[in-house]
Amino acid sequence: MSKFSSISAFHEALYAGRTTCTEMVHLYLDRIGKTKHLNAFLEVFEKEALEKAQALDTRIQKGEQLGTLGGVVVGIKDVICYKGHKISAASRMLEGFTSLYSATAVERLLAEDAIIIGNLNCDEFAMGSTNENSAHGPVLNALDNSRVPGGSSGGSAVAVQADLCMVSLGSDTGGSVRQPADFCGIVGLKPTYGRISRYGLIAYASSFDQIGIFGRNVADVAIVLQTIAGPDEYDSTVSTEKVPDYQSLDNKSWKIAYLKDALMHPGLDEEMKEGYGLFLEELETVGNTVSAADFAYLDYVVPAYYVLTTAEASSNLSRFDGVKYGHRTPLKNLDLVDFYKKSRSEGFGMEVKRRILLGTFVLSAGYYDAYYTKAQQVRRLVVDKLSEILSQYDAIIMPTVPSTAFKIGEKTNDPIAMYLADIYTVLANLAGVPAISVPLRRHSNGMPYGVQIITKQFSEANLLSIAEHVMQTRQVTPV
Repeated sequence: MSKFSSISAFHEALYAGRTTCTEMVHLYLDRIGKTKHLNAFLEVFEKEALEKAQALDTRIQKGEQLGTLGGVVVGIKDVICYKGHKISAASRMLEGFTSLYSATAVERLLAEDAIIIGNLNCDEFAMGSTNENSAHGPVLNALDNSRVPGGSSGGSAVAVQADLCMVSLGSDTGGSVRQPADFCGIVGLKPTYGRISRYGLIAYASSFDQIGIFGRNVADVAIVLQTIAGPDEYDSTVSTEKVPDYQSLDNKSWKIAYLKDALMHPGLDEEMKEGYGLFLEELETVGNTVSAADFAYLDYVVPAYYVLTTAEASSNLSRFDGVKYGHRTPLKNLDLVDFYKKSRSEGFGMEVKRRILLGTFVLSAGYYDAYYTKAQQVRRLVVDKLSEILSQYDAIIMPTVPSTAFKIGEKTNDPIAMYLADIYTVLANLAGVPAISVPLRRHSNGMPYGVQIITKQFSEANLLSIAEHVMQTRQVTPV
């Protein structure tokens, strides 16, 4: 269990002289060393983190006030660039590559005196729901090492779950922050598309990808979002919307919708279904208005999502050809086509190959209109329907995933079943709206499960307030 319950508690102790940045870094390095079997970290920046901690302690001794994240120990997913450090997207394709620049999100963390302690394991090129697709091996769930932590940001989730850092950054294309947060019993936020700059984030599907945040509580996630959100001249898709005060969590009653189709879906675990029903009653008991809303497109969101994201992946990953970027086959005397085939076949893992092939297929002549265009039409329907619901309610509450964390290897040979596990999370990515998963209860199998909250675009202030309200309400039935 963490020495401090929150970043604010850590800062209170830090400035009162009851702890130091160096002490905290040593604490986390020791824990990382004792939990190597979890395979959460790909690289630990031990020397650099200690040097940064000592420099911050010296500033405090001189009476200086540090930045808003002064001394906060952060882990970053291995798809987020950090200048002078290796980045591989957990793929052989980028093995040994050192980043030439830092992501905007990383620059903003460093500007506020955060300490980056290492980069974290993930599914290769952020493609997966279990963190079993990494070239460096799977990440293990710290609560039950026989189970997956979720993906693709499994390492980022486990690093917070196992208290190997205070907060971490991941990326969320279709649930890759919220789903592992659910499986690991922590908080995971995917902001509005464009709320955080994607500059320095290795692209999977550019119109879906968004950097997200893991924390043990809502307040910690809020302060990190406050730090890294906002306009960026290096990202043409980032929003110029003003960044509000995310740390002033509003304590009031809310008007909340739940999707009947989501709770009645046959894939949802029966015990979890009962738990969600009880929780909705609890929300009403403490003064919220809770109503059912119809959403007829639930069964279409996963097919639409995978058609669109694999199409974008096919395009984005075409640059990794062994000439301009990435792994180059050592075989000699190949013509250009065979050279491309060998380099890409050797560099990419099976799941990445599967998605590239699917994406290339749906973009091909004769199939573009049948699949890609149709999926774009479904996306528009989803956007319009969610906008309609969110114009009448403060938020939508629904499951994050249909089951608790499953066993390692359980779904490896059934990619369709794996993809269907994203049925509740891809909604927010299709519509570009913010969503968060917060822990709710423990299942009878001993594993946690959470609840997902969705609000309208750029309503992260309300989203975080409602998430904190949910965290307080769910204490009616202890997790």
